[in-house]
Amino acid sequence: MNPIDTTMTMDQLLATLPDDAKDLRLNLRSLLDDAGTTPERRWGTAVAVATALGARTLAGTIESEARAAGVGDGSIADAKAAAAIMGMTNVYYRFRHLVGDPVYGSMAPRLRMQRLAAPKADATDMELFALAVSAVNNCEFCVKAHDRKLRDHGVDVATIHDAVRMASVVHATAAFTG
Repeated sequence: MNPIDTTMTMDQLLATLPDDAKDLRLNLRSLLDDAGTTPERRWGTAVAVATALGARTLAGTIESEARAAGVGDGSIADAKAAAAIMGMTNVYYRFRHLVGDPVYGSMAPRLRMQRLAAPKADATDMELFALAVSAVNNCEFCVKAHDRKLRDHGVDVATIHDAVRMASVVHATAAFTG
């Protein structure tokens, strides 16, 4: 596995965005600094999405800054695991949805997903990371499933909304930073 690029600080990375993407710079900084949710949720969501997108420089920078903000190894590992698992399952379940043939729905996925049930840090945070990646990957089935599970565990709609906002901004930023 190739190591991620952590040679830039977040301020340096954001400074590379062109003026046409100024809104991304402002939105990403605002979302990462927002005290309305835990650092693990903010930074973990950003790590999960940047990792899922294969945006190595962005993912490395976010991970480095997350660690500097006190986010622990377990949350970082969960974010990366969510990116990996959703990279697999989002394709599978999106196919089942798109093809629309009930015969596929009756077949067992036979895809290992145990890591979702065994987070290193917080199970609810891991679900939030999975939802954010699923939103970026446009998997309706997975978005609905993770949203339902998060709500069943008492996560408020504002927290879910913020995670998807973070996913949208990281997704757009990745197009400019890699």
